[in-house]
Amino acid sequence: MNVYVCIKHVPDTAAKITIIDNNRIDEKVTFIINPYDENAIEAASGLKRHITDAEIIAVTVGKASAEATLRSALAMGADRGILIRCERNPDSLVTARAIKAAIERDGKPDIIFAGNESIDSEGFQTPFRLGVAFNFPVASNVVSFKLEDRRVTVESKMNAGEMAVIRMPLPCIVGAGKALNQPRYPTLPDIMKARKKPIQTIDLDRLNLPTAAGSIQIDKLRPAVDQRHAKIIEGPPEAAVTELIRLLKEETRVI
Repeated sequence: MNVYVCIKHVPDTAAKITIIDNNRIDEKVTFIINPYDENAIEAASGLKRHITDAEIIAVTVGKASAEATLRSALAMGADRGILIRCERNPDSLVTARAIKAAIERDGKPDIIFAGNESIDSEGFQTPFRLGVAFNFPVASNVVSFKLEDRRVTVESKMNAGEMAVIRMPLPCIVGAGKALNQPRYPTLPDIMKARKKPIQTIDLDRLNLPTAAGSIQIDKLRPAVDQRHAKIIEGPPEAAVTELIRLLKEETRVI
């Protein structure tokens, strides 16, 4: 069974991000595996523990520095990696098309795992664009996963806390949510073994992707500003609750 895991090389959330030239960040910061992709890798590793002939292939699109993130994925359980090298930051459409082309060059996928979202762009698009490109069914924000007789059953967290039970035949695409599992982080022997695992590098331009009808470009970046203001509600409990409900209805409009 060929199990592909899409991962992304993203800035550490604890890093201080500096914006340069209005539309890009200073990349002299620590980069990590996108946290949601860690859940995807753990899901793939759990699958391999039950299907011994499964092979896990981690795939990413990024600059040469993204190899370090691929090595982290290999230490977490992937058997080998594919780096689609690109010196620019492609949008989700190019990313999905590049991953599809690289996977098809490599083999025939039985299942593709991906993180539900990326913490840098939060586009929520790549798994769905991959699904369209491959014509595979897709489930996002998956919080439980089971494979039986080449059919996947997942629970997908929807809006307002609702859950959807989705059944899909293989091949399919699973977008891992944070509640799907608890990633097991690599030990020192795992890290040492990962250094010897193979990584294939493919230049994006060599994939000969078709020209997209449109594209997304970042026009401007600006730091998030915390505009929250604390408000203390005084008085007896009954009056405080009444005032709180009024504020939630009239000012914040959340109820």
